[in-house]
Amino acid sequence: MEREQLAQCPYDRSHLIRVSRLPYHLVKCQRNNPQVARTLATCPFNATHRVPRAELQSHVASCPNKFQLDLPDGTAMKQTEVPTTWQPPPCQEDWEA
Repeated sequence: MEREQLAQCPYDRSHLIRVSRLPYHLVKCQRNNPQVARTLATCPFNATHRVPRAELQSHVASCPNKFQLDLPDGTAMKQTEVPTTWQPPPCQEDWEA
């Protein structure tokens, strides 16, 4: 029987956790290591990817879990091109009329 793959905890490098248990471990270890947790950021594509805040942008560009969005009008948009703030459409109502 093959052993399940192990992953290293980003909060405590001495922790080796089975990949299937990693999400549960990260929640617990994040609570137990608040100082380390402040220095790490979570990948928007995979919540188990915790990287130093300074390296987040380069990780997002090369993340293996990154995907491409297909918009309703048939155009494709890469996930990194998503606007940072939402802009509401112009209002068609005239309350003064």
